[in-house]
Amino acid sequence: MTTLTYLIPVALFLGALGLGGFLWALKSGQYEDLDGAAERILIDREDKSDR
Repeated sequence: MTTLTYLIPVALFLGALGLGGFLWALKSGQYEDLDGAAERILIDREDKSDR
């Protein structure tokens, strides 16, 4: 029973941390353009620079 006094606050903290990370990602626009990166790899760039 004493382990629950440690595990419940840890679980709540980790859940709040995950929720905070998700809300930060929403606020910073991480989910704005979901198809852009997937289509960008298929587009052949015209200017091919020598590496």
